[in-house]
Amino acid sequence: MMSNRLAGEQSPYLLQHAHNPVDWYPWGDEAFAAARAAGKPIFLSIGYATCHWCHVMERESFENLGVAKVLNDHFISIKVDREERPDVDRVYMTFVQATTGSGGWPMSVWLTPDLQPFFGGTYYPPRSQWGRPGFVDVLSEVNRAWRDDRANVVKSAAEIVARLEQMALGQNDRRTPDAGALAKTYQQFAQTFDARRGGFGDAPKFPRPSELLFLLREHKRTGDDVPRAMVVQTLRAMALGGMRDHIGGGFHRYSVDGNWRVPHFEKMLYDQAQLVLAYLEAAQASDDPFFAQVAEDTLQYVQRDMTDEAGGFYSAEDADSIPPGSEGDPTSHKMEGAFYIWGQDEVRAALGDDSLVFEGRYGVLPSGNAPFDPQQEFVNKNLLHTAQSIADLARASGKTPVDIAEILLRTRKVLFDVRNKRPRPQLDDKVLTAWNGLMIAACARAARVLGHHSLGDGGSAEDGPRGDGAAAARHLESAVRAATFIKQTMWDANTGRLLRRYRAGDAAIEAYAEDFAYLVFGVLELFQATGQADWLAWARTLQARQDELFGDGESGGWFSTTGADPSVLLRMKEDYDGAEPSPTAVSAMNCWTLAHLTGVASYRERAAAALASFGGRLEDQGRAVPFMASVLSASLAISEQIVIVGRRGAADTQALWRAAHQRYRPFTVMVLADPAEQAALAMHMPWVAEMKMIDNRATAYVCRDFACDAPTTDASVLR
Repeated sequence: MMSNRLAGEQSPYLLQHAHNPVDWYPWGDEAFAAARAAGKPIFLSIGYATCHWCHVMERESFENLGVAKVLNDHFISIKVDREERPDVDRVYMTFVQATTGSGGWPMSVWLTPDLQPFFGGTYYPPRSQWGRPGFVDVLSEVNRAWRDDRANVVKSAAEIVARLEQMALGQNDRRTPDAGALAKTYQQFAQTFDARRGGFGDAPKFPRPSELLFLLREHKRTGDDVPRAMVVQTLRAMALGGMRDHIGGGFHRYSVDGNWRVPHFEKMLYDQAQLVLAYLEAAQASDDPFFAQVAEDTLQYVQRDMTDEAGGFYSAEDADSIPPGSEGDPTSHKMEGAFYIWGQDEVRAALGDDSLVFEGRYGVLPSGNAPFDPQQEFVNKNLLHTAQSIADLARASGKTPVDIAEILLRTRKVLFDVRNKRPRPQLDDKVLTAWNGLMIAACARAARVLGHHSLGDGGSAEDGPRGDGAAAARHLESAVRAATFIKQTMWDANTGRLLRRYRAGDAAIEAYAEDFAYLVFGVLELFQATGQADWLAWARTLQARQDELFGDGESGGWFSTTGADPSVLLRMKEDYDGAEPSPTAVSAMNCWTLAHLTGVASYRERAAAALASFGGRLEDQGRAVPFMASVLSASLAISEQIVIVGRRGAADTQALWRAAHQRYRPFTVMVLADPAEQAALAMHMPWVAEMKMIDNRATAYVCRDFACDAPTTDASVLR
């Protein structure tokens, strides 16, 4: 097949379309000039490599010669990877949501040659069905309007862009929020909480860790146990349901149904990172090793399957793959979930006498167990979910709970090996700075929490792999390797230039605010895990550069883009926490952390200005901005600084470090100050300069707003 212009790109998503008969252009001046020269409208298609419905639309329309001819004759067609270019995606998603009331991917937008949108939607079937107009019908109607009524189309597009510009300006409803805003936000979550199944609202159910982190903070700030109970129930339901990969670890994108049983099967790095953080915090807040084990299991998946040899983390795994046994069949095509589902006969052939225990645990039935197959493509297949407890299985079988746990550990390993022989879903192997920042934060936090929090014995809580003392070191190594990779490959210290994407030896695309924000978050977590001043110095440098490029000095907060690219029509400030938290909210939390680490007042002032810029949203629609609500919660809580002065790795130092991490302390910054490195640390944290070891023993200092209690060398006193 002939290649089109996308063949020269690095994006896995664009390369998926490099052999379509559509004459695709990447986003750029060549495409814009072609549209102006030909007087044609632009058809803009935005998606990402692991998007199931993007694959469907490609198969149905973009690989179709007839559809391609219509596109090639009447439009200039542009493909954009939303993960590489979130700035472009954000503008046109705002348009689609404003004009249709909903959005999603693939996103289909028609633009004037000046890039102004005039019509848009998401997925279109090839022919009219399911209440959706057919793609060719839409193309024909858009072409007719452009040919016969171009002046009005252009005028309408200009008016739409003007309204979108006003919407962007209207995002800054400045107010100074207080504890009343947090109470309202909590009530919004309480009113939509699904008390029977966990989560919020009905199907589909999305993992949104930022809301869970907010509720845990409100539990800690107020002493109310109800928010914690909501989080614990939700995280437990997610971990026991089909949204979790019980064989290989990690979580799928979301649950199609309200019972957390039927997933949309793609796996995203940002989900793994944020869910690890949520499970770690739940483990501390509930003192339940089940949640620590789920976090450990998820990290093992990322380290095994989503880590580049150089240390960076890959972006995603696809939902679709070739069904086992169909390899080489020219009539077969990829199907969603094919890699993850099982027939009872497959399970029994692989597990032998252990099969009955496994089937009982994970709900395996001879006729299949999930209503996730409306087209009957997977007859008699099973999607694994936790159907019975270990205690119930032990009673039914006459075995001990330990026996059951050992069988489940053994069978999981056997089926993992069997599954690895199947055709794997496609790996999106680009390394994104933003998502790596989130994963660095998760690994660094795990090094602190899992190193000192029980993972359980595997029998009473979870039948995944047991944790041990090496877990902390392994997770810290992952965080250090990834941060070092980003620093060496994506960052130029001489120019202050940060890049967004790396793939196959090529680092490119100027970073956005989210890249800076998430990376600073990760590096600050890494600093608290290591106590090494170089990481704090880099976090401060990155924050200063972000302030310079993206800061809104007038209204507070940070814009998502620099505003330097003329092809991006709107300079917007993200103010919604969706699958990923808003850059301004994360940056406000980073500034709060920096203020409590360094004592520099300007960090606190920037966090307060960002809070005020979100004040209207926090007062009226707090549920939309839970991460910023967490910042507000932190700003109103009693804040602590805990410093352990001791030799890194020494037994007395580790005893104090363990004691500091055994309880849930979301409003505390923690620092390990090795006396040999204390002078370098004091350059950024002068308030620790005079802290000393007592009697040559590791010593803990507990401070509140830099006023410290009497130091102690006794871990029980510290606790």
